[in-house]
Amino acid sequence: MPNCRDTAMIPPSVLLDGGEEVECCILRFPDLDLKDPLPLTAKSKLKAESDSSVRKKYAFAKKKAFALFVKAKELPATASCPPAMCRAGLGWKCCRQTFKDLTSVHIHVATQHSSDIQQQTGLILKQLAAEASTSSNPASADETDRLSGPTCNSQELSDRLPDTSHISFDELTSGVGGVLLYYCYCEVEDPGGLCAWQKSLCQHLNLTGKVRIASEGINGTVGGSKVATNLYIEAMLSHPLFKNILCREDFKSSAGGAHCFPDFRVGVFEEIVPMGINPNKVSYKETGIHLSPEEFHKEVEKYLSQAPQAQSDTILLDCRNFYESKIGHFQGCLAPDIRKFSYFPSYIDENLELFKNKRVLMYCTGGIRCERGSAYLRSKAVCREVYQLKGGIHKYLEEFPDGFYRGKLFVFDERYTISSNEDVIAECRYCGTLWDQYKLCSSLHCRQLVLTCPSCRVKGFTACCPVCQEKGFKLSSNPSGWMVKEECECTDRRQRVPVKHM
Repeated sequence: MPNCRDTAMIPPSVLLDGGEEVECCILRFPDLDLKDPLPLTAKSKLKAESDSSVRKKYAFAKKKAFALFVKAKELPATASCPPAMCRAGLGWKCCRQTFKDLTSVHIHVATQHSSDIQQQTGLILKQLAAEASTSSNPASADETDRLSGPTCNSQELSDRLPDTSHISFDELTSGVGGVLLYYCYCEVEDPGGLCAWQKSLCQHLNLTGKVRIASEGINGTVGGSKVATNLYIEAMLSHPLFKNILCREDFKSSAGGAHCFPDFRVGVFEEIVPMGINPNKVSYKETGIHLSPEEFHKEVEKYLSQAPQAQSDTILLDCRNFYESKIGHFQGCLAPDIRKFSYFPSYIDENLELFKNKRVLMYCTGGIRCERGSAYLRSKAVCREVYQLKGGIHKYLEEFPDGFYRGKLFVFDERYTISSNEDVIAECRYCGTLWDQYKLCSSLHCRQLVLTCPSCRVKGFTACCPVCQEKGFKLSSNPSGWMVKEECECTDRRQRVPVKHM
């Protein structure tokens, strides 16, 4: 699950009254284009310039969304720490940071989570519109069902949860833990119902993580005890939607636990991996040829054993972001210098000549980006053949820990990396010492990942570049001076789709 914007959608019922009940229906707002999953804007979706009433509703919804987002990050009170004391002493936790005053957490949310706030604003507006429509023009029960889509109740949810009555709470939450990574492309008729079930299932098993759901399938990574993760796999395999599609081998497992994620987040999106192209235009059904780890290993071995002139017939393509391939990659790969997977289509479009009449061997972390990425590449009809590594690097390392992949494997959780060999192939941003442990840039306006060794951090080099470090100092001395997130200068200089061989 490769993007930091994959945040949970606050259920509509919680958005308006703060309740805990899960609303399982999909609300529709007749004045908004709900086919577009992108955050709603006043200009294109709300027509605020020409409708003062809508503008006021938008302002109210945005304030409500902001307040609820901040409230969700508030550290809970304990028996030994009353709410007033906890608020003063502990504050709020977000993005692996703890904020002790309201101003600092407001600045963080405003600069780092504007897209999340816009998304929640849209949900609030939909709920308000649905309630207004119901009160002004009551519909029949059948019409309400048609507008709301499939619904689910607590009994239906509980019937699909695994029996844990024979397992103690300690067994379910403690002991050696793990992190699961999986995805499944399939037709999902009721994304909202599946979303509600995932939330109930993970709460039931005390799992943390992130799950993306769309009409095209599900993509998730969850952490918890071995007992809990095994029960999660069993529940997924027995679900009517997945039992004839998913198998146990589709779940990639690594050492970890619930502590690898700050919480559990689940939401409904247009794509289960954000490439930025409608799934109806580029479908996972048009993917490349899947190669098992053993088959892929042989292909890479053959590729690397050839003379440079013979190698020109094949491209070993890394579909991940630059900060992932920077700390680990297959030898001899082509690693696009892109910051988001949504830039991958642009990379392909601007380098079509590079792929003309070539055999392409694609890989990514767990295989999901290759599904859509290979489909997009094939849609251009320039390659001779397109292959992809089934199960991704994750599965490859299970079979070939000392194979042709060198360095660390980047993962999108608190661990940042997992390793199967001792190779360190990246360097400290400042002194050039071999180093591959990422930290967040210390500048609040940036927060990109940076490689800075302990020695340089002690010297104060904690930002991704000197310019960013200076901006961070200004922000800390004058918090109100920087309210808009901006890309740092070193990233701004980076070409969007350059070609880089490794």
